[in-house]
Amino acid sequence: MNISYNWLKKYAPTELMPSQVGKLLTEAGLEVEHIESYESIKGGLTGVVIGEVRTCIKHPNADKLLLTTVDVGGGKILNIVCGAPNVATGQKVVVATEGAVLYPSEGESFTIKKSKIRGEASEGMICAEDEIGLGSSHAGIMVLPPDTKIGMPASEYFQIYVDSVFEIGVTPNRADALSHFGVARDLVAAINIHSNSTIATLRLPGVLASAGWRAKQSHGNEVIIRVENTEACKRYTGAEIRGIEVKESPQWLKNYLSAIGLRPVNNIVDITNFVMLETGQPLHAFDADKIKGNKVIVRKAKPGEALITLDGAEKKLKAEDLLICDESNALCIAGVYGGKDSGVTENTKNIFLESACFDAVHIRRTARNHGLHTDASFRFERGTDVSATEYALIRAIDLMQEENSQLIVSKIQDVYPVKVEETKLEFSLSYANKLAGHFIPTEKIEEIVRATGIKIAEKKQDKWVLSIPTFRMDITCQADIVEEILRFYGYNNIPIPRKLIIPLVHSGQKKPDEIIDKISNFISAWGFSEIMNTSLSSSKFEENENTVRIANPLSNDLDILRGTLLFNGLTNIALNQNNKQADLKLYEFGRSYHKDQGGKYKETEHLSLWICGNQSPLSWNSVEQAADFYNLKKYINAIIGKMRGKSNLQKASLENDAIFSYGYSINANSAELVKGGKVKDEILKKWGIKGDVFFSEFNWKALLQQIPKGIEVTEINRFPAVTRDLALIIDKNIQFASLKDIACKTERELLKDVSVFDVYEGKGVEDGKKSYALRFILQNDTKTLSDKEIDRVMEKLTKAFAEKAGAVIRSA
Repeated sequence: MNISYNWLKKYAPTELMPSQVGKLLTEAGLEVEHIESYESIKGGLTGVVIGEVRTCIKHPNADKLLLTTVDVGGGKILNIVCGAPNVATGQKVVVATEGAVLYPSEGESFTIKKSKIRGEASEGMICAEDEIGLGSSHAGIMVLPPDTKIGMPASEYFQIYVDSVFEIGVTPNRADALSHFGVARDLVAAINIHSNSTIATLRLPGVLASAGWRAKQSHGNEVIIRVENTEACKRYTGAEIRGIEVKESPQWLKNYLSAIGLRPVNNIVDITNFVMLETGQPLHAFDADKIKGNKVIVRKAKPGEALITLDGAEKKLKAEDLLICDESNALCIAGVYGGKDSGVTENTKNIFLESACFDAVHIRRTARNHGLHTDASFRFERGTDVSATEYALIRAIDLMQEENSQLIVSKIQDVYPVKVEETKLEFSLSYANKLAGHFIPTEKIEEIVRATGIKIAEKKQDKWVLSIPTFRMDITCQADIVEEILRFYGYNNIPIPRKLIIPLVHSGQKKPDEIIDKISNFISAWGFSEIMNTSLSSSKFEENENTVRIANPLSNDLDILRGTLLFNGLTNIALNQNNKQADLKLYEFGRSYHKDQGGKYKETEHLSLWICGNQSPLSWNSVEQAADFYNLKKYINAIIGKMRGKSNLQKASLENDAIFSYGYSINANSAELVKGGKVKDEILKKWGIKGDVFFSEFNWKALLQQIPKGIEVTEINRFPAVTRDLALIIDKNIQFASLKDIACKTERELLKDVSVFDVYEGKGVEDGKKSYALRFILQNDTKTLSDKEIDRVMEKLTKAFAEKAGAVIRSA
């Protein structure tokens, strides 16, 4: 939120510099993120003065240039070469002197320097209005009235408005600080609490309601207000104003609004915006002549009702939307957005001015449902002061009266069914000191409490009763009072103890964060790079009955919570490929989201891997080889091997999968640990990815459950292992996993490992068959194996392969 330094000083008069004010506000909890200088004309016309042309003759070396001498005051005469056709002796002109930086209406800024133009010296520039940012005309130089004072700074002549603007990060609970009044309250409190000599006084403008309009209150045909939903509209205050003239706002008002980044529109709209930014209370002006039946009705939307808003869009209204209506139609969405047909235009002569307090929950829901976020809804969503509606309304009327004293104002109508009183809150000094962790003198606590506008209704030693003003909606309990005390006392004044006592609690459980770090290091050592993506995704890529949609998406491309980590990773791959980085190995720890059959939201933690491009970078001593499924499988097995205890794994191939053209899954104890494979080509085409991508997604929690509770240590076998090879002719559809399972069940004692080192199909092997070369490692834990024992095992294995897999031993 932007706050004007000049505007703020109207209510909190101070001689402090903007940087000092910013420091005080930040220490008081209103963090000033940035202070920016503002000038109504960029550069502030520094170095630009008013001069008088004393002489003007033709340039000897150029037909279209003139040599002038210009008196810029203080006895200083400048020689200036000028090309303007309208320059003449005796004119009062705007002169940019040496060193002045000019910001033209179009184009880049430039600095005035002494120079020679066609051989003649030029010590400045006589300016046209577009050259100093005052307009768009470049027909000739600016000629000022004859009585203009020579030597006067141009900034003074053109009344350049200069200000400093604080960009304040207001936290959501501080709705009271969304105005200059609110910030001024904190600034005055901070000055008075932290200064021993300077005393600041809060000077909020009174509502003068000058003698004029109260005498003309009734014209006999006032608009009648009816509030049908008092839960959504706690208070509605309004008045009709006749005889207005919609025109440009006065300069002071335009300066204030422009400084904080708001574009002036007209005097009526600008006054309502000014009062909102001043008091925090939004106002809305309707064209009174467009209110049918002379009635303003506050009600919920009817089924099928629609409204064309100020931006020209038709909004289909919902039953929970609160509307401001006349007896026939909706005029606007209450607290959110105005209607196109009821707004103020240049032809408006009479207005109905609204100042209301709407329920924050209703406004927040409506604003999000329709994607409408305005300055008014921003304040209503956080809560506005129900006691401020009448004050803000009269304040706006006073400002309109200053511009037009002939206005006729109706009697103010104030529908306020349940009057809100100041909340009484019990407060304990001992509780405050305990929560603060430091003893704060009672006198200091009292000073701070009173400075923040909180009244002390009753004192009984340690127990106080406080009266909380209605504009402090955020103070609801004792802890909030302690927060108020600490932000002005200063968190830096709370001493840090020299000794910190922390109980040491031993836990035998594995720490998930430590395991993630270890696995990350493990994977990174293989050349993988970690990625971190947002949990948001697009329904264009993944949407089904289990998808979790976002009620108020930031954009159409980020409208759901991701159901898998795959698609965000594909975005990373596409970006890298576009930047000529095709060989990628990526991994991510993250969560996916879905709805279960009962409609409840669930989230699952994952570890995902992506591989594409070549297995390794191209080198003089290596052959370029594309990554394949078996590369991915190797990493999957390594991760499971790193984590797994003695649980049995069940593997299954993926068929008719939505993501993989082929692949497999691994389960343990009925829980899926991982699935992985080659991503379908039609999916990759949506991202414009070239080549294959291999992806796997681990269920991280299921994987954590595989970690053994203890570590088993066995002695290194002292007896030698024996290696034997066997070549088999088998059916093409038999997988290595089946052969390994047969071998392990056939020889449980001596067989330590089985691996495949060659697969062959082609000449010498009949169609539908393949040759598998298997390697077996045999070892006895108690003695050296004899040849007879080895041969006996190999015969058993050969017989088992023949009977259970239909294998034929391949001979040389």
